[in-house]
Amino acid sequence: MGLAAVRRHKGRLELLFSAVVRTKSTTPIPERLLAIHQGLEQALFTVRPDEAAIEAIFQHRSAESALRLGQARGVALLAVAQAGLPLGEYNNQTVKKTVGGSGRAGKAEMQRLVQRLLGLSEPLPEDAADAAAIAITHIQHAGFVRQLARIPGASP
Repeated sequence: MGLAAVRRHKGRLELLFSAVVRTKSTTPIPERLLAIHQGLEQALFTVRPDEAAIEAIFQHRSAESALRLGQARGVALLAVAQAGLPLGEYNNQTVKKTVGGSGRAGKAEMQRLVQRLLGLSEPLPEDAADAAAIAITHIQHAGFVRQLARIPGASP
């Protein structure tokens, strides 16, 4: 699972933290989920963000991989709720359109775009780049939603 913390500082996007929580496929699922939860808890404790964002549920190739992804996502949602953070959820197309300008960017292109947007000398690992792209999307969209909430009668 990729993790990333991004902020807008003086008009620029800045990477504060990135990591990938890796587990072995041979490790029992409860232990893998515990590792994911502990990794996310540690990141939340280290960074102390004001908000969190996660990729929304999407269709997956197989029922088994969708189930595994759903379990990991549930553990992430639990950690965010335990930290008392507001949560934004963004589907893959929204992330690709926000970061890449279209919904057609592939993984490698998204990695390069995240690298450029954050001014990094090296690309992030794929999962961390995905997390950073979601964070960038949240920065762009959450600000708009907050502004819209101030307008009487408006809704996103």
